[in-house]
Amino acid sequence: MPWKLTLIMGNYSKHTDEELALLLKQAGPEIFKEIYDRYWDRLLNAAHKRVRNTEICEEIVQDVFTKLWANRSSLVFTAGIGNYLFTAVRYNVIDHYRKHAVRESFISSEQAYVKLDNSTEEYVFLNDLKKHIDTMIARLPVKCRSVYQLSRIEFKTNKEIASELNISEKTVEGHLTKALQSLRVTITELMPVLLVGLSQLFKFYL
Repeated sequence: MPWKLTLIMGNYSKHTDEELALLLKQAGPEIFKEIYDRYWDRLLNAAHKRVRNTEICEEIVQDVFTKLWANRSSLVFTAGIGNYLFTAVRYNVIDHYRKHAVRESFISSEQAYVKLDNSTEEYVFLNDLKKHIDTMIARLPVKCRSVYQLSRIEFKTNKEIASELNISEKTVEGHLTKALQSLRVTITELMPVLLVGLSQLFKFYL
């Protein structure tokens, strides 16, 4: 079972994610507890959409928070702390399938990226491309970025996104189409420089 923070601490519920991300680097566990309480259920739900085992999902999310606390002083949340957490869950889910050799079809497109050695030229190219794409995602209009993250990072359906953002499913489709088109343009522009490994990462994002 996952650990739970039980310390009596100040109320940080009114702080924005951006404020919490800044405070996390210099404050004590009270900030971490607020982030934990704010995201635990959402991250668990995202993991459960891919791994139909509650205990494993809890371990996946717990590992994300453990690493968040351990590395809090050096982390940089380029696209926001929420995006960081959901992306970390996604990588942990992929790693779970890789380690247990389950559902090879699910991880076939991601596996090449995950297994690359950090010292290889291919990894350098792919990592550089990922940074460019993350930057591009951060520059999307707020609503468009929210739709993309809910769809591709939190694994929510268009119907769920429409309900959460109080917009129509047609509007969700429009925002998602715009985001994917922007990503494809970015990838196309970078192709001459980052050709190695492009197909693997293209599948990973789209």
